[in-house]
Amino acid sequence: MTGTQNSEAEVVERLRISEIFYSLQGETNTVGLPTVFIRLTGCPLRCGYCDTSYAFQGGEWQVLDSIMRQVKSYQGRYVTVTGGEPLAQKTCARLLAQLCDQGYQVSLETSGSLSIAGLDPRVSVVMDLKTPSSGECERNLYDNIALLKQGDQVKFVISNKQDFRWSAEQLARYKLEDRCEVLFSPVHEEQDPAQLAQWILDENLPVRFQIQLHKILWGDRAGV
Repeated sequence: MTGTQNSEAEVVERLRISEIFYSLQGETNTVGLPTVFIRLTGCPLRCGYCDTSYAFQGGEWQVLDSIMRQVKSYQGRYVTVTGGEPLAQKTCARLLAQLCDQGYQVSLETSGSLSIAGLDPRVSVVMDLKTPSSGECERNLYDNIALLKQGDQVKFVISNKQDFRWSAEQLARYKLEDRCEVLFSPVHEEQDPAQLAQWILDENLPVRFQIQLHKILWGDRAGV
């Protein structure tokens, strides 16, 4: 094998990592559970309410074996691969499969703008549908909806009543509650949580209301 071929093989086996840390899961249906987070660097979107813009750039290239060793060191059961947008790095799918092979309960947080086709079926996909206030609503890849399975989750991040109305329309249009769990989440310090909760109750929507637990505990600090 030539030197060039060796170099290409090495690139395939590594990922640019923003941070790996151990914390409580702040969202989704495993909220509150101790979880290892693997945050990948880079994202093609620029959502107006993004709270992890520090992961757009920088990071450190790591081979998969190094990542797996760090995850193992925390001795946790749950692992979340997040970003940025983790699927922007093609090797992400291989990382997810390896984590599943090691017996972890694995979730993937993705923006919904890139295809989830071909991912290991053992992975719980947590997929955003970007609301109008994100500024990236037109980037939603609606073909992903047909690929969702029981055990996956669709998340709507809601900044205002317009976002809520739009989210309720998508819920009905695609019958999302028949495919997987649906999450409505208020933008921290922008959408009043109690107001969003009341809107859900008023319309009797079959969704899970959630608040970002990690922000209540630790604010906007990275790595928690």
